[in-house]
Amino acid sequence: MTLSRRGVLGLAGVVGSAGAAGALGAAGTAGAAGAAGTAGAAGAAGTGAPRAAGRVRTGFERLAADGYAALAGQRVGVVTNPTGITADARHLVDVLHADERVDLVAVFGPEHGFRGTAQAGDSEGAARDPATGLPVYDTYDKSGQRLADVFTAAGIDTVVFDIQDVGARFYTYIWTLYDCMRAAALAGKAVVVLDRPNPVGGRRAAGPVLQRPYASFVGREPIALAHGMTAAELARLFNGEFLASGPASGPAPATGPVRLTTVAMSGWRRGSFFGETGLPWVPPSPNMPTPDTALAYAGTCLFEGTNLSEGRGTTTPFEVLGAEGIDRRWAEAANGLGLPGVWFREAYFTPTFSKHVGKVCGGVRLIVHDREAFDPVRAGIGLLVTARRVWSGFGWRADHWIDRLTGSDRVRTLVDAGAGVEEVAGDWAAGLARFEAVRAQYLLYS
Repeated sequence: MTLSRRGVLGLAGVVGSAGAAGALGAAGTAGAAGAAGTAGAAGAAGTGAPRAAGRVRTGFERLAADGYAALAGQRVGVVTNPTGITADARHLVDVLHADERVDLVAVFGPEHGFRGTAQAGDSEGAARDPATGLPVYDTYDKSGQRLADVFTAAGIDTVVFDIQDVGARFYTYIWTLYDCMRAAALAGKAVVVLDRPNPVGGRRAAGPVLQRPYASFVGREPIALAHGMTAAELARLFNGEFLASGPASGPAPATGPVRLTTVAMSGWRRGSFFGETGLPWVPPSPNMPTPDTALAYAGTCLFEGTNLSEGRGTTTPFEVLGAEGIDRRWAEAANGLGLPGVWFREAYFTPTFSKHVGKVCGGVRLIVHDREAFDPVRAGIGLLVTARRVWSGFGWRADHWIDRLTGSDRVRTLVDAGAGVEEVAGDWAAGLARFEAVRAQYLLYS
């Protein structure tokens, strides 16, 4: 790309992403003193598109509004995927690459890949981005020194993270963030996290807290199943609570806190759902097509640990669940629990891939009628309890994957023992209360 084109596109990036300029100011630390700062822009950040009243301004917009001062003089690598966009749907890699104020030298793709084409448990591998010519490195299944070596080979000084999360512990992008923070600390790099909304709100945490013996890439450290935090808040918690110790899921030594800057949003409130943000939704992964999917996901993804379909291979993954041989009795039993905010409708579907591919499955469709009252984790437990009661074919995956998803063997053993929803939820109540006390120290929004 010629300098003249970079200049023109850079100007478009300033107009489209920055709007009125604002000042980034340090606003505290996360964990160890001096280990992290929180940056925010004083002015409104535009996008070149008509503005929705009260629209949320993402961390990227606020970074742009300050002229990318937090990245000045640094060779930058970006960890992102298709969700890393401006409010008028341009990708931040394209905007940053076109701007002469930013020295963007590398892109890092997570699970599903930088362009988001890979299915669960896969990535796109290393490549060169045809739009910018930048090298794209694959971070999936890399952590510790192996990932630190990737950062070193890329020649970067700072890792920028900007990916839309969905609020559940087993959604792996937050653990990509965690792994990148550990690797950056090992490699002597800084980390800048550009915040985005938790699409299901952040008023409270819910569900069991992971126990360390069950740590994996769907849960590296002890946080609640539905954490109720944003990526920047989680980064602060990771830095303050976990990086000073060795990771729960491996033998790597403690790294100490990373040099962390979090760039907060403006206009986001803890009680806001994604439809209230004024931002465009881009599916964060192939089976997360809508914010409604995200709303159910923290509960219905538990069915990945069973022999039932969680709706992969349908147009409504994680909103429909079922298997061959299930009939209306499951929906009737689930509705009989009286769970707040949700109805369960008898449903039939035929998955085009994944479990029960090509088979007609009977099951349930979740209809959330009151988002604020709805607790996805309790709903998921209620569905497990009732599925086991009404369908003789119910079974757990042989590898007890449910234990990784829930964070221990307690949910599985309690459900097998015939426990109800309240008994299962009561089992995790004390751990959840302890997590919420820790969580409160790292929140950025009211």
